[in-house]
Parts: sequence; structure tokens; C-alpha cells
Amino acid sequence: MSSERSPAPEHSWLRRVGWLVLIWAASVAALGVVAGLFRVLMSLAGLTV
Repeated sequence: MSSERSPAPEHSWLRRVGWLVLIWAASVAALGVVAGLFRVLMSLAGLTV
């Protein structure tokens, strides 16, 4: 039995690194949004410098 669905090692490695970078970028963006919301809420509460 031969498996026809075995991807090339380079393609699999690039796909894994791509997902890692995508997840990292999404988490950084989400942290930025949360930090921005905290900043807005704090300024509305009068906690500005």
C-alpha cells in the first residue's frame, strides 16, 4: 500500500512555521486591542497622566 497523501517535508515545515507566525501575530494584535481598550477606559475614569 502506497500513501499518496504524504506532503513534501519542506512544504510541511513551511506550513507549520506559517501557522506559528499567524497565531503569534494574532495574539500580538489582540493584546494591542485589549491595551487600547484599557487605555480608553482609564482615560474615561480620569486616570490620565
